[in-house]
Amino acid sequence: MKSNKSHNPADRIQDLQFFGEFGGVNPSVSDSATYTFLHAETMLDTFEGKTEGCYLYSRHSHPSGRYLSIALSRMENTEAALVTGSGMGAITSVLLHLLSAGDHIVSSRTVYGGTYAFMKNFLPKLNINTSFVDITKPEKVEEAIRPETRLIYTEVLSNPLLEVADIAALSKIARKHHIPLVVDNTFTPLVFSPANLGADIVIHSLTKFINGMNDMVGGAVCASQDFINDLLNVNDGAAMLLGPVMDSLRAAEVLKNLHTLPVRMKKHSENAHFLAREMEKRGIRVKYPGLASHPQHETFKRLMNPDFGYGGMLTVDLGTFDKAVKFMERLQDNNVGYLAVSLGYFKTLFNAPGKGTSSEIPEEEQVEMGLTDGLVRMSIGLDFNIRRTLDKILKVYDEISSVNA
Repeated sequence: MKSNKSHNPADRIQDLQFFGEFGGVNPSVSDSATYTFLHAETMLDTFEGKTEGCYLYSRHSHPSGRYLSIALSRMENTEAALVTGSGMGAITSVLLHLLSAGDHIVSSRTVYGGTYAFMKNFLPKLNINTSFVDITKPEKVEEAIRPETRLIYTEVLSNPLLEVADIAALSKIARKHHIPLVVDNTFTPLVFSPANLGADIVIHSLTKFINGMNDMVGGAVCASQDFINDLLNVNDGAAMLLGPVMDSLRAAEVLKNLHTLPVRMKKHSENAHFLAREMEKRGIRVKYPGLASHPQHETFKRLMNPDFGYGGMLTVDLGTFDKAVKFMERLQDNNVGYLAVSLGYFKTLFNAPGKGTSSEIPEEEQVEMGLTDGLVRMSIGLDFNIRRTLDKILKVYDEISSVNA
């Protein structure tokens, strides 16, 4: 495999070069759960992590997973990476590995609902507690740090409110207090390079933009080689002992889709930016980090990789849940996309997160953070004729507005 030292993540992806076992342009898929050895001593050395290029058992590692891990670490400009069976598998493995009873987390108040539920409801059973703060105010993050705080956790672009975290500023706080900064970059692969901005650990749900086909579930942890080795330690590594392994075939499929990610992310961003601008002109309450009206527009602009735009996610606030439901149902009827959770698909996906992907967050806390019942989260697809899509959206919006006038 060859790679380069370019600072552009698209170059780092483009210059990945793996050869299949028999000379194929795609790496061969190792469809085995266990692996054989010519000598017992080699098996023992492999079990203890003393061999390179040998595989013991697919819960530990396998060739397809290794290829994908190398590719993702190159994309995020980290020393190493580990792929997992889901995004939550990556998140929970990292948190459980870093934390012990009595420890404390400072987290963004707006994170994926599953992440929030894990921190809010599950970790307290282990005597681990979390302070949820407004991540857009670094001073609030620092104020929340205690002697027992062991990490800062955030998403670059928060789910679902699209708040932007200043990763560079948070990194300075984390280093000042000698704790790691853990960043979920699921919404903005390539758009942001958190490790370049000071993040210690970068997490992805591969299910979303990176794979892009909505036909699998997967996750990844990108970090230093030492941290990945610790996660895979056979004695106490969380990723080893919890078993969030990714299947070989799925890893091979994600690797192939990763090569088109730069082109896809650029188109997702172009389409979302166009729709957001035009909807805002019509007086629709739209939130998108590429708009000057977004509260953290300048922060996003300062930290982004400009080649990939402002990402493919936007929100529209219809005011009430009933209007949001009618809006989404009619968008689906007009073939704008699908009323479905998840994101990063080649078709546009939309849902009402307050009643769906963020429903784990109590209603009173949703109100406090500004998550309204009428909010619709939209993952904008790869539509070739985006103006045609805009016409459909505006038509549906006008219909909803006139019915509810």
